[in-house]
Amino acid sequence: MVTSGRQCGWTRKACRADSLANTMDAFSYLSVLLSIIFGLSITQILKGFRGLMLARLRIHIYWPCVAWAILLLVIDVQAWWAMYELRLHMHWTFLAFSMVLAQTIPLYLLAGLIFPDIRVDADTNLRTHYFDNHRCFFSLAAALCGISVSKVLVLFHEWPPLFDLGFQCLFAVTSLIAAWTTNEWYHKALAPAASVSLVVYIGLLFANLR
Repeated sequence: MVTSGRQCGWTRKACRADSLANTMDAFSYLSVLLSIIFGLSITQILKGFRGLMLARLRIHIYWPCVAWAILLLVIDVQAWWAMYELRLHMHWTFLAFSMVLAQTIPLYLLAGLIFPDIRVDADTNLRTHYFDNHRCFFSLAAALCGISVSKVLVLFHEWPPLFDLGFQCLFAVTSLIAAWTTNEWYHKALAPAASVSLVVYIGLLFANLR
C-alpha cells in the first residue's frame, strides 16, 4: 500500500508526539520520588526554624548556622527548579536515574544536620552544634557538587557549561576548606560569600524555567 507524503508527515508528527508524551510520562513517574525527598528536606529546615521560634528564649543564636539554613532552602528550590529540564531527556536508564536521585540525598542530609533537635525545655547553643557537625556538613556540600557534575556527565555525556562547572568547583573547594578548618572568621566570611555567589549563579543560569 502506498502512503502519501502528507500522510507520512502526519505519521511522523504523531510518532514524535507519542514519543514526547511517553518521555514526559517517564519523567513524571521518576520525579515522584525526587519530589518527596525535596519536600522532606525543606520540611526538615522549616521544622528547625519553627523550633527556633518556639524555644527562642533558650536558644543561643549563631548567625552562620541560620544563614546556611536559609541557603539550603534556596538550594533545594533551585535544584528542584533545574530538574524540570530533565523532562526532555529521552533515554532513561537505571544509572541515569540513580545519579539524579543521588543528588537529592546530600541535600536531605544537609537539611538534617543544619539545626539540632531543638527542645523548648532545654538550652541549645547553635555555635556548639555548628562546629560539632561542620566536618560532616561541608563534606556533604562538597560531595553534592561532585554528584551534580557527575550527573551531567552520565546523562548528557559532556561537561557542564564552563561557568556552571567553575561555580561547582569553587563551591566544592571552599566547602572542603570549611570542613577542615575551625577558623571562625573563615566560616563567618563563607556564609555571606556563598549567599552572594548563589544569587549570581541562579540569576545567570536558572532565572527562567527551561
